[in-house]
Amino acid sequence: MQNVDLNLLTSLDVLLTERSVTKAARRLGLSPSAMSRALSRLRVATGDPLLVQAGRSLVPTAYAEQLTEHVHELARNARAVLQPVNNTLDVSTLERTFTIRANDGFVDLVGASLMAAIAQAAPHVRICFVPKRDKEVQPLREGMIDLEVGVIGTKAPELKTRLLFQDRFVGICRTGHPLLSKPGVTVERYASCLHVVVSRKREFSGPVDDALDQLGLRRTVVLVVPAYTNAMQIVRHSDLIGLVPRSCLGIEALNDTSVSTAIQHFDLPVQTHPIKVSAIWHPRLHADPAHRWLRETILTVCKNARGTRTAL
Repeated sequence: MQNVDLNLLTSLDVLLTERSVTKAARRLGLSPSAMSRALSRLRVATGDPLLVQAGRSLVPTAYAEQLTEHVHELARNARAVLQPVNNTLDVSTLERTFTIRANDGFVDLVGASLMAAIAQAAPHVRICFVPKRDKEVQPLREGMIDLEVGVIGTKAPELKTRLLFQDRFVGICRTGHPLLSKPGVTVERYASCLHVVVSRKREFSGPVDDALDQLGLRRTVVLVVPAYTNAMQIVRHSDLIGLVPRSCLGIEALNDTSVSTAIQHFDLPVQTHPIKVSAIWHPRLHADPAHRWLRETILTVCKNARGTRTAL
């Protein structure tokens, strides 16, 4: 189509509607001579006179009469395609299912409040949480999932991200564990315990091991499990020490309430890097009004989660 000037389509549409070079020029904001040149080019392109003199006015040829309705529809559709998208969204009537990849801790932390917010604003929207077995980028690229929530673990340059909140690791043990029999957990007593770690890659070392190594200490890891919920369940019924993001403990633990549980958490005796939990999505959905509304809703819910430290 390198020889086709689509600007002529608009000119032809207006000329066939107005049937006057002067009126068509005024409507398009052109000079009459420029409009006359456009008509000449249209005659060459179509091989038809299109508009011919009849007294003091112009009348369409038989071919132009056949084109009028078709040209008007083509011009309207072309303008619709090439104009900015209408971003007006009425979420109250939105019918859509969003698939979100996230770990159990995030679902437990905000799942109920997120659905409450969605039900109030968009009662026809559904959410499908899928397990986060890895951080593979292809499901985002291929549209198998709409959004991912978690720590950024891919170098895919095109992905869009937004920080939701910052989390941190805490130690966990069963209520009544000897480790907590004395005030304050020293690094020596912590390292002397048996540990369970969470790793999808079946690794026996975790975030605290480098810090312990710098102090000349090592802990004994006897069990590796794939999910934080597994570690919490095992800790609840054993003397093993676990390590989980604080958000995995739920709203009650985040606010240090007196709710009685079988698990107690404690501050680690070594420093670990903060956990930055982000929303991650593909650029093809960046400008989608419904997807943007979902992202903003999740961000608001995370901000409102009591005890969750947001960085925004």
